[in-house]
Amino acid sequence: MPATSTLVGMLLGLGTQMYSNALRKLPFMRHPWEHVLGMGLGAIFVNQLLKYEVKLKEDLDKVLEEAHQANERRYFGSFSC
Repeated sequence: MPATSTLVGMLLGLGTQMYSNALRKLPFMRHPWEHVLGMGLGAIFVNQLLKYEVKLKEDLDKVLEEAHQANERRYFGSFSC
């Protein structure tokens, strides 16, 4: 999975830079170092986005479990036989 996300991020960065050059009617590979920089930033962005998504899922599961336990205590904890 990390290789796929890195590749997607690199393509995103490269595409963004090439699109920017196309909009300004410049040659696609005007400054190659900008393409390398864009690919690196794109890879970092996508990898951080995936890390954030995993952390968000863990936090959501934790909050839902706490809410479930609170509901259990509220409705089933008060009935003593």
